[in-house]
Amino acid sequence: MSKVFPSIGRRRGVQGAAVAAVVLGLLLWWLLPLGDRPPSGTITFSTGTLRGVYQEYGERLRTAFAKDMPDLKVRLLTSDGSQANVTRVATGKADFTIAAADAVETYELNHGPGAGRLRGVARLYDDYVQLVVARDSGIDSVADLRGKRVAVGPPESGVRLIAERVLKAAGMDPHKDIRSAGDGIDSAPGRLRQGAIDAFFWSGGLPTDGLTQLASKFACRFVPLDDDLVARLHAQGGATRYYRATNMPESAYPSVQNGSTVPTIAVSNVLMTREDVDPRLTEWITRTVIDSRDRIGAHVHSAQLVDLRTAIYTDPLILHEGARRYYRSVKP
Repeated sequence: MSKVFPSIGRRRGVQGAAVAAVVLGLLLWWLLPLGDRPPSGTITFSTGTLRGVYQEYGERLRTAFAKDMPDLKVRLLTSDGSQANVTRVATGKADFTIAAADAVETYELNHGPGAGRLRGVARLYDDYVQLVVARDSGIDSVADLRGKRVAVGPPESGVRLIAERVLKAAGMDPHKDIRSAGDGIDSAPGRLRQGAIDAFFWSGGLPTDGLTQLASKFACRFVPLDDDLVARLHAQGGATRYYRATNMPESAYPSVQNGSTVPTIAVSNVLMTREDVDPRLTEWITRTVIDSRDRIGAHVHSAQLVDLRTAIYTDPLILHEGARRYYRSVKP
């Protein structure tokens, strides 16, 4: 029997396998839209004050981005907080940031430059308003702040925005009825310990490192912010609709709370960008934010609260097209 036919059969088998491999490769390319080369270039991410959750979360996200998009350079910028962050993204000084929903809506209501270009990427976690005093302080309510030295946050922070509204809800003029200071979470705890201020406001995720460190060195407590105060906030109208009454869980700062919850106010945070930012880049960014939740959450507790089921609710911002593509790709 001739030996030619087996040789031809083997050759055709090799050719067939090669064709099948090409077809499989094309099929995978078609089915996996994010399977191509990751985005590259440079982006700027505006975070927040040192010792705040925005700053720590931003640093952890940069590490996650480096893992998924090794050719993407992420430049982090510290800031006063939410108000500064919204302005930076709207005016093109940053590409991505985190900001509280009340600060975003306030910027839009004030018709800030570029407000119409702002877009949402993901709803992240909630900020809790924390009014901190020394344990032996005589301050037991917001009304007791009258005439006191109170840190209300830096001028462009979300803390300043909400602190001034809380003071007004308690019947005070924040510019006349207290001796205000512009300290944030980076300096206010130290000044409280030194007796340079009587109280300070903070609005951030739980727990915040700056407060955890304060609690380990100084006897402090939280002043409750009750439901009546929230109702008076809502009566102010505008962006105050994003404030809701809640309780700070007893596990947030165990050495301070001693097993008790604290009535307070919460507001959601949004990861945001601009309409003109590349949809492909934003799709990758969104995927990494969702996929890195547990890894980042091991270090930043607030990140554990990022949830794919609620991430699409970025009100007051509509979703960026790239984020929309990602959520559609993972929809059951």
